[in-house]
Amino acid sequence: MKRRKFAKTISLLGIGVLIPWKARLQRAYTKFIWSNSLDPVNIPKYETPLVKPPAMPGIIAQDMDTYEISVRQFQQHILPTSLGLQPSVVWGYGSVNHPGTVGEGGTYNFPSFTIEATHNKKMEVKWINELKDTNGNYLPHILPVDQTLHWANPPGGSAGRDKKGMDPLPYKGPVPMVTHVHGAHAAEESDGYAEAWYLPDAIDIPQDYAKTGTFYDYYKDKYSLNWSPGSAVFNYTNDQRATTLWYHDHSMGMTRLNVYAGPAGFYLIRGGEADQITGTLPGPAPGTGDNPFGTYYEIPIVIQDRSFEEDGSLFYPDNRAFFEGLDEDQLNIPFIPEDASGGKSDVSPIWNPEFFGNTIVVNGNTWPYLEVEKRRYRFRFLNGCNSRFLILKFENDLPFYQIGSEGGFLPNPVQLSQLLMSPAERADVIVDFTDVAEGTNIVLKNLAPDEPFGGGVEGVDYEMADPDTTGQVMQFKTIAATGEDKSTPPMDLVLPAINDLGTPDTTRKVSLNEEESGTVFIKENPDGSIEYDTQSDVPFGPTAAFLGTVSPSETGESLSWSDPITENPGVGDTEEWEIHNFTADAHPIHVHQVMFRVLGRGTDGTQSPEDWESGWKDTVIAYPEEITRIKAKFDIPGFFVWHCHIVEHEDNEMMRPFHVGPIPAVGFSDNEGT
Repeated sequence: MKRRKFAKTISLLGIGVLIPWKARLQRAYTKFIWSNSLDPVNIPKYETPLVKPPAMPGIIAQDMDTYEISVRQFQQHILPTSLGLQPSVVWGYGSVNHPGTVGEGGTYNFPSFTIEATHNKKMEVKWINELKDTNGNYLPHILPVDQTLHWANPPGGSAGRDKKGMDPLPYKGPVPMVTHVHGAHAAEESDGYAEAWYLPDAIDIPQDYAKTGTFYDYYKDKYSLNWSPGSAVFNYTNDQRATTLWYHDHSMGMTRLNVYAGPAGFYLIRGGEADQITGTLPGPAPGTGDNPFGTYYEIPIVIQDRSFEEDGSLFYPDNRAFFEGLDEDQLNIPFIPEDASGGKSDVSPIWNPEFFGNTIVVNGNTWPYLEVEKRRYRFRFLNGCNSRFLILKFENDLPFYQIGSEGGFLPNPVQLSQLLMSPAERADVIVDFTDVAEGTNIVLKNLAPDEPFGGGVEGVDYEMADPDTTGQVMQFKTIAATGEDKSTPPMDLVLPAINDLGTPDTTRKVSLNEEESGTVFIKENPDGSIEYDTQSDVPFGPTAAFLGTVSPSETGESLSWSDPITENPGVGDTEEWEIHNFTADAHPIHVHQVMFRVLGRGTDGTQSPEDWESGWKDTVIAYPEEITRIKAKFDIPGFFVWHCHIVEHEDNEMMRPFHVGPIPAVGFSDNEGT
């Protein structure tokens, strides 16, 4: 068996990327079992034009914009129509006042339409869970839900909701949803707290099911909110820099599945001093009611990986053997709740520590193409993958000019030969096609691995993505310019200055940890199968990833979601967090409520951040065996969370609550503080 080694940082391709190594006690991450799945090699590439999501329609008024947005189930062609398959069943957000999917003239789409917000202008969104059929009956999940995780757990009723379950079978009940605008500076009741979920207002929900999460009720009572069944009304002040945010589901223990099914979209804030630059950016972007295949020079682009069954439906693994690269009958170990002899197990039967799809999906289609004129374009890239890091590079070495990240514009434009993006990171870039010959087709490649991104050792081969499938993202087809390009050359742009937060009030040491089984010990047979062995001293793992604190001896102390809160900034406090990564993988760490500055990283935390990390961020890559230092100001009181944005990790304990200000005794949760 391959044992994962903590890695030494080495520079790769000039951007400080780490070479991935194999997982401790894991089989090769890249060996997949695709029984009944569609071979990605047989999927035609560059037949489908890129969809440019228009703006979400709403009521735009002088003082406040209002939206009614729901998530629904529908069918959409993600794969090329030339395959002759039925459209895939997916989920997506849309305007309830503009029903129907895009092909029907409606707004429901995967990915969802872009919400356009204005700096310092309030917005109210009624988020509605409409995962039910035309008769009003709930729709079960289209993917396998593991009930043994710490999850929303509606079958547990009021006493067992938001706790671990014991049923090893996939959940088939009504689906919890709660929307989080990723990067928003929002109050606690509008942040999309993981335990503030709610079921659809369906007519057939079993009487003993919990219909809402514990914090849904807490916020509703605390703020006397008039929320109706199956919905919640969130308010956004948009009092932050002009920037690229995005919105997605954030339900407890189900984010990986709910987002994989489709509901996610861009949320752009425009205006304010931080949107004033010297120079002209490429534009326009798609607006409300615009043709999703029209001509635009500012385009949001979300890159995701997915896999498909032979009939075109979404594939996501329904057993842990998949992650091990084994057939189900080759993983002979006890799973939760217990084995045949009555011994307890702490291994979940369905959850996979990471998942890597074998196709690349861009704005809702596998391997699309975009016709680009010989001029400059502004692309707002989002890595929307569950676990996959991306290293984007044009095959003709066309440079990226990055002008912004998660928190808005950088202090200065940065020229890059390639773009490293962890899950949830955004990159606001300009690409100049002016000097590309008309008729040239350029492939945007992905050089990151088909496995967890992490550390490496010098001399070990770097395993890039499959060049025939996941190593390709989309194609750009160059055509003649239709008019004058009045945008400014990117390196001539003068971007807004960024203020510093000053001296921190507190420095915290937090940790990233991973754990193996404490009950299941294994041996590997000559045929590669794994079986339970009570005489073995080799634990099965990983069973979960954790956040925690750093002990006085500088080791990581794992804490679960339900442990008492350890991060408790005062209202208005500026804090420095030292993130100590004790695992062998890189993790994208996201902190709710705040935008932060990256101060440094490395074995002692003093290595300078990359130039493209010099602005405000809400997600940062924490490399293995390194300390990543960030600084943020916490100015909104209440409950929030921080977590890894490898959503398989987030869904199994790698998320922790924090509270700003004195912690109230809420009376229903274990994490009420000390």
